Amino acid sequence: MSILKKLMTPLAFAAVVMCLDSCSSTKNVAYFQNAQTVNLEASKTLYDARIMPKDILTITVSTVGDDAAVPFNLTVPTPFTQGQQSAYSQAILQNYLVDNEGNIDFPKVGKLHLGGLTKAQAEQLIHDRIKPYMSELESPIVTVRMANYKISVLGEVNHSGMYNVSNEKVSILEALAMAGDLTIYGMRDCVQLIREDSTGQKSIHILDLNDANLINSPYYYLQQNDIVYVVPNKVKAQNSSVGSMTTLWFSATSILISLTSLLYNILN
Repeated sequence: MSILKKLMTPLAFAAVVMCLDSCSSTKNVAYFQNAQTVNLEASKTLYDARIMPKDILTITVSTVGDDAAVPFNLTVPTPFTQGQQSAYSQAILQNYLVDNEGNIDFPKVGKLHLGGLTKAQAEQLIHDRIKPYMSELESPIVTVRMANYKISVLGEVNHSGMYNVSNEKVSILEALAMAGDLTIYGMRDCVQLIREDSTGQKSIHILDLNDANLINSPYYYLQQNDIVYVVPNKVKAQNSSVGSMTTLWFSATSILISLTSLLYNILN
């Protein structure tokens, strides 16, 4: 009986440690735990994305007279195959790739520097540059859209992947919602944001989802091409490192206990 007790003692201790570790890892599951004490005055700003190198822009110019806008709305025919013959579908607007210096080549006016501008600023700039090519009666309407606004979410989320953002505005919480939220193994106080600025400089920022002050952070809203990585907690790390060895260890321990119990019954 003493042998059996000696074997059971470390097993019971291990079970208690695992239980306590699990309890400690779940105490920080809730987001924004201090929401009642946060001053939200600093968050009273409207986010507007800024144009970055390698952005793909769709630029549309509208006028009262259709002919006035034609030179500024370059179109590209889309090829397709119909039976044995090649044909072209309805033309689509030409996209503009922002180069590493933040410039695009626009019809008639030539090179335009749009890097670092918001969409509204870019629209005003283009409006002012094309106005001299039109009649004084024309008042062109310029619309700029980002065709490749995307973010990536990786790590301990339910659906990791790359996500396109059609409205060009997404917060860290919205990004995680698109990825199916964090798993129970994700560290809420250690979400890494990898960002590249207009010069190519990379930076890593640690976001704490438990702290409601995140709303006032300059990293609450994501920029295009941001990468969000949710770090796994130590429970997941331990499970991954032990892996199948844990199953084998418990199986071997169970067999040993069964054999010990059998020998005890035979000898007594």
